[in-house]
Amino acid sequence: MRGGSRPVQLGLRSNLGQFALLVAVNALVGGMVGQERTVLPLLATQVFAIAGVTSVLTYLLAFGVTKAAANLVAGLLADRVGRKPVLVAGWLIGLPVPLLLIWAPTWSWIVVANVLLGINQGLTWSTTVIMKIDLVGPSRRGLAMGLNEAAGYGAVALTALATGAIAEQAGLRPGPFLLGLAYAGMGLTISALFVRETRDHVQQEQSARLGADHPAWRTVFVRTTFVDPSLSAACQAGLVNNLNDGMAWGVLPLFYAAGGLSIAEIGVLAAVYPAVWAIAQIGTGAWSDRVGRKPLIGAGMLVQAAAIAVIAIGSSFGVWLAAAAALGFGTALVYPTLLAAVADVAEPFWRGSALGVYRLWRDLGFAVGAILVGLVADAAGMSAAILLVAALTAASGFIVFARMRETRVATALHRQA
Repeated sequence: MRGGSRPVQLGLRSNLGQFALLVAVNALVGGMVGQERTVLPLLATQVFAIAGVTSVLTYLLAFGVTKAAANLVAGLLADRVGRKPVLVAGWLIGLPVPLLLIWAPTWSWIVVANVLLGINQGLTWSTTVIMKIDLVGPSRRGLAMGLNEAAGYGAVALTALATGAIAEQAGLRPGPFLLGLAYAGMGLTISALFVRETRDHVQQEQSARLGADHPAWRTVFVRTTFVDPSLSAACQAGLVNNLNDGMAWGVLPLFYAAGGLSIAEIGVLAAVYPAVWAIAQIGTGAWSDRVGRKPLIGAGMLVQAAAIAVIAIGSSFGVWLAAAAALGFGTALVYPTLLAAVADVAEPFWRGSALGVYRLWRDLGFAVGAILVGLVADAAGMSAAILLVAALTAASGFIVFARMRETRVATALHRQA
């Protein structure tokens, strides 16, 4: 019961108001990342005169490590103290980020800003994922994750496009980062005043599960990372997916600039990839509810690999535009489906922790990508680094086909129980 009122109900329609509010919150979360996607690599080279791809990507390494750790903490705290306190804390930590980006006198300030941004993203995005899964129950997880990720990455795309246009007209600072300041203020206000706790929904769903276990956190970590074949396959696919997303964030703007594109054109390419990803996720998430998780995840990794290879060998805006769109579609097949697959396997009482472990490994991909791609790019050129990422992405897809079991069956069995 909620404060003595009507019983808690699971389902998208029953919780549409709160679900829509959380979609809006996650759009603001995505916008916080989008403020950097076009501008920050250019800020490194043009304002701070950072030489070498590895040095430029220090901000991405800081972001990836802290976001991965924050994901883990967010999942654990969401199960122990509740979802809403974690969400509000994430927005409080994100408030200084745009100001640091605007005022930074040295590159080290940018790195510190991305440490805070990583914590902000880990706490807020993880919590909105968990809360939406809590609200909709087991039957519509794919759709819920599609809508969640569509909102987040749609905002990434629109903000990347907007900041590219602002930077073209008004310079790299402060204009592009004023959007982030507005996002942080709105996100904190909405989360603190209007978002409601969803732990009652977890209790409601768990009560229908006979014999469900409540393992220790260490057991959840080991099971998710190594023991369960579906969960471990999801973890490695998530890591590789964000490895190539980190490459798209940190290296591709520099690669396009070296190819002679303007800041506005780079902004278009930086926006098209997450825009296609965002829009297509609405359909692919729901599609996975009907046809299963495994086929979409495996195929999506292979589509991404092909698109990345085309980017590496391409040399014109038109080719790169088509490849960026294909990369976005491949990512759309994978991103919401992996979250739904993890939620299929995990029981409600330890689902937040399992999602935190998955998101730990997924977002470590940013850090792994920053180190690997930076070193290879400095040693052998950016094209070679991009081709290496394509090969790793293809290998990850084959691992999914070999190791993952179909998890949607588990959801259907729970629904019948």
